[in-house]
Amino acid sequence: MSKVQVEILGLSASPASTGAYALILKETHGSRRLPIVIGAFEAQAIAFEMEGIKPPRPLTHDLLKALLDTLGSTLVEVCINNLTDGTFHAQLVLDGDGVEVDARPSDAVALAVRCQAPIFVTDEVMDEVGFTPEDADEEMDEDDMEGGESGAFGDAEEDELFQQPKFEKPKPETMPTSKIDQLRALMNKAISSEDYERAAQLRDEIQKMLGASQ
Repeated sequence: MSKVQVEILGLSASPASTGAYALILKETHGSRRLPIVIGAFEAQAIAFEMEGIKPPRPLTHDLLKALLDTLGSTLVEVCINNLTDGTFHAQLVLDGDGVEVDARPSDAVALAVRCQAPIFVTDEVMDEVGFTPEDADEEMDEDDMEGGESGAFGDAEEDELFQQPKFEKPKPETMPTSKIDQLRALMNKAISSEDYERAAQLRDEIQKMLGASQ
């Protein structure tokens, strides 16, 4: 089975579909991209780990990593290996013996970032729904938004989801310190109370304000 390694390019919330997020994967040694629609919980699990946000209690994917560590197992890699009726499928490859476990791509990626395991996509899937932008800043159109774990976006206004990755490091100097501190305090409070959806919204608001000031 031929496959290509990918990395997380961006993760954005949908302004029109409640609970829908866009996970964008990009070839590590190429320019093709693969968009996947995922749920809010899985998007938050990926974003929190990428941004170093630690919830007061472990999330499901933190628990899975703890179980692997306790059992002495290693996540060797994850692979998005199939697309059936618009739904992506993935596999976890464990240990040196190549034990394979079926998983949703969102769960596989959330676990991969915690285990620092490489992420792959089969050539068949990438050839079918991957795309190559004319330049790095090109917007995706509706034809590029194929596939998801539970369906794909279909509204033209949601093209903006795929333009800006959400993992840029904050730049406090571009905004008044008091405003940034207020928003971060609210985000930390939401995390402490385990209101992860509100925390993600506040995070996106901070990044939007920082982007507007650049």
